[in-house]
Amino acid sequence: MQISQRNRAILQVSLSEGMPTLNIAVAGSAGRMGRALLEAVERAPDLRLSAALERSGSPYLGKDAGELIGAPCGIEITDNVDAALDGSAVLIDFTRPEGTLLHVARCREKNVKMVIGTTGFLPEQKEALRTASRDMAIVLAPNMSVGVNVTLKLLETAARVLNEDYDIEVIEAHHRHKVDAPSGTALLMGEVVAKALGRELSEAAVYSREGHTGERVAGSIGFATVRGGDIVGDHTVMFAGIGERIEISHKASSRATFAEGALRAARFLADKRNGMFDMQDVLGLRR
Repeated sequence: MQISQRNRAILQVSLSEGMPTLNIAVAGSAGRMGRALLEAVERAPDLRLSAALERSGSPYLGKDAGELIGAPCGIEITDNVDAALDGSAVLIDFTRPEGTLLHVARCREKNVKMVIGTTGFLPEQKEALRTASRDMAIVLAPNMSVGVNVTLKLLETAARVLNEDYDIEVIEAHHRHKVDAPSGTALLMGEVVAKALGRELSEAAVYSREGHTGERVAGSIGFATVRGGDIVGDHTVMFAGIGERIEISHKASSRATFAEGALRAARFLADKRNGMFDMQDVLGLRR
């Protein structure tokens, strides 16, 4: 099997199994999501952990990344982004917007693809990602879960059929450590519903209610946020009509579902040179 120098990081031939292997770097490797990603990569026969990144000053720097999941692998956790990317084909990043954007800049220069599950991007930061995607391949999704992305298709159908006759509320719950609200998934659900109804979420969304609010504004999409304990991620969209109520829900019990979705996204990017994609593209759900 001939592999060009440029693509040597993309496909590594496994001598033991004779199968092509995709080299994966994980950002935020010591975090909750990072550890789930390490475990998922360890289980995947077609993937290989090539680098594990952590922030400067992290107490985990220099440690074996595999020790975080009870399976030493010989990959030291580092804060040297350039060194980590040199042998990697795809960087999976579930960190914070500022850190992710720094990683995007380095990946753009080094021709490394990115799977981004980071949430909380400002509009101008999202625009920076779109600009970068002209030169590199990116999968950007606030939720990598296969189930959530199937749920999005159900929401689109429900919104188109129910249309103006039902009031819509998005309720989400996450663990106490989550720093952005509403969640990126809740906002994406709102965007899908709004688009199906021919609206802009920025004009229809109601993010808080307090005091004497008056009657509900027709056509609005309400959001409610819960933070507590170790809730991995619960999302419900309620369509409340006269005489009936329809609720479409997704509840995550483990971060493994997000990790497995991220790995599907990484595989999807293997033959992509540039472009901005999401999980609807990865799963073939795009209409």
